[in-house]
Amino acid sequence: MQVGAQLYTVREFCRTEAELALTLSRVAEIGYKAVQLSGVCEYDPQWMKNELEKNSLRCVLTHISPDRLKSEPQRVACEHDVFGCDYVGLGSYRFKVEESGTDVSQFVTEYTPVMEALSNAGKYFMYHNHSHEFVKSDGITLLEKMAVEIPAEKLGFTLDTYWAQFAGADPSAFVSKLSGRVPCVHIKDFSYDRKMAVIGEGNINFDRFFEKAEEAGTRWLLVEQDDCNGEDPFECLRRSYNNLRAFGLK
Repeated sequence: MQVGAQLYTVREFCRTEAELALTLSRVAEIGYKAVQLSGVCEYDPQWMKNELEKNSLRCVLTHISPDRLKSEPQRVACEHDVFGCDYVGLGSYRFKVEESGTDVSQFVTEYTPVMEALSNAGKYFMYHNHSHEFVKSDGITLLEKMAVEIPAEKLGFTLDTYWAQFAGADPSAFVSKLSGRVPCVHIKDFSYDRKMAVIGEGNINFDRFFEKAEEAGTRWLLVEQDDCNGEDPFECLRRSYNNLRAFGLK
């Protein structure tokens, strides 16, 4: 498994192409070799390819807006071909909650054409969880229901360690449950006061998580800290990277 930086962490420094170019350079200087593009400004795919190559980086995952995914999935796939990214992600979804449980049928209806278009273009559609996907109905969580009702070849999961822990779930257990469908995961720590924390400065058992993630086929561990609690987000990315190196990762 390899480590990457989720640029949503430093989104305030990615509002223009000039800022994004500088941010890619700063992330590479920390030591990261891969990034996820999320929460950044609009960019030309060829420009992105050039900037990634300039900094010896690769983009392994994106988050794309629902409107673009549903209206032009083929174009999205072609753009990803330009800068060499295989995983196309959706950052969140509002599921319909009914008395009988949480329904995934609307998601299936809306996104099956997207999943199929991306799959036909050689891309893999990835869904990123927050905490509400761990609501249970009929004895299983919504996340598990999605995995049951949508074929593995159509949908993968960017499991987020913090949001799993926040919901009272075990990140290690869930990465195992989603084995074969978690090529990329988001890693951020969970502090005693329920805040997001630098990797290794919170209470998630990452030794166990990394073991289970590797068994589940995870390729990319993407460091994300949506809220740095007033600290410099680049400093948080740096400490997380250094702590991951202590785990034997890079």
